[in-house]
Amino acid sequence: MPRRSLPSLADARRILAERRTRPPRKVAPTIGRSLTPFIKSLDARFGQGAGGLKARWREIVGETLAKRSEPAKLVKGRAGSGAVLEIRVEGPMATLVQHQSADILARVNLFLGEGAVARLRIVQGPVAPAAGAEAARTPRRARVRPLDAAAEAELTQSVQGAVDPKLREGLERLGRAVLGRDPGTRSGR
Repeated sequence: MPRRSLPSLADARRILAERRTRPPRKVAPTIGRSLTPFIKSLDARFGQGAGGLKARWREIVGETLAKRSEPAKLVKGRAGSGAVLEIRVEGPMATLVQHQSADILARVNLFLGEGAVARLRIVQGPVAPAAGAEAARTPRRARVRPLDAAAEAELTQSVQGAVDPKLREGLERLGRAVLGRDPGTRSGR
């Protein structure tokens, strides 16, 4: 039956209140939800890779080597053979790591499972500092004690020849720092 005219505003509100409209479309699931089972299967099949080693590297190789090296990547071998572990090492430590490669390989296989890594590949390059290691590398400043009046007067007299006031101030600061150091902190003597 054909309609003769459009419903009025009041009729439209009544019709909409009585009838249900189409349900709203569901939002698509996030990509993470659909990828989670796939990632879990890959993790079960191939392991954690170098990321799992980085977290425990200090325990595996010891404090000395952990400061100067880090696992870069773990490349799975073909046809079920053991993987190749690439280790990034700072400069001359590469020789030490190469000499200890059998021990490192045994420790890594103890951590990952027997036969997980077949060989090591050593690459020289910069190593990211471990957490808290950067503070240990910064040298301590020597304590500067205040000068007595005679030493202060002698220092002021010795820098009077400087024409530029900024240069004079800089020389005075340097003189105070050198003369005010504790005798036990001087290096090279």
